[in-house]
Amino acid sequence: MTVNEIDKTSADWPAGPPDAHDQWNFSVRRETPTQRLDRNYAEILQEVRVAQTGVQLLLAFLLTVAFTPRFATLTEFERRVYVAALVLGAAATALLIAPAAFHRLVYQRRLKRQLVLASSRFALCGLTLLMLSIGSALLLILSVTLGPALAAWFTAGALGWFALWWFVVPMWTRMRNSGDR
Repeated sequence: MTVNEIDKTSADWPAGPPDAHDQWNFSVRRETPTQRLDRNYAEILQEVRVAQTGVQLLLAFLLTVAFTPRFATLTEFERRVYVAALVLGAAATALLIAPAAFHRLVYQRRLKRQLVLASSRFALCGLTLLMLSIGSALLLILSVTLGPALAAWFTAGALGWFALWWFVVPMWTRMRNSGDR
């Protein structure tokens, strides 16, 4: 096969014959599938670094709340919301760190494609759990300051805001431009 006037046999492509995406990347970026996987993994790690900062700050806050004098005055509802926020934050932390652990365990096993796919899923699920943890923490704080009814409305609005920018707009953009390939 010839891509951009360079002869490429299927032996030159580590995952078998190139698909349309591989061909596009090679012709436009001069990037082989292996180089693309390396770039994709680097991009995922950059995204995860941004999210990790947020989840670490949130988790640090949540871990200290239980040791404050005011914690004893929380209602049963507020305590349950606190536990939910804490557990969701811990789960988000685990998923956002998972790409590093996964990489370490598959290192030098020629599993870069599996690493990139798994890391992408970890990041997406981690962001979802982070959003829910932020929502739970917001519900807790607003419940203490405004009462549960107003807190529920503001939290629903905030979760909708996060979902809009983190998931809806990207998916809408993806669907709107799906014919551009």
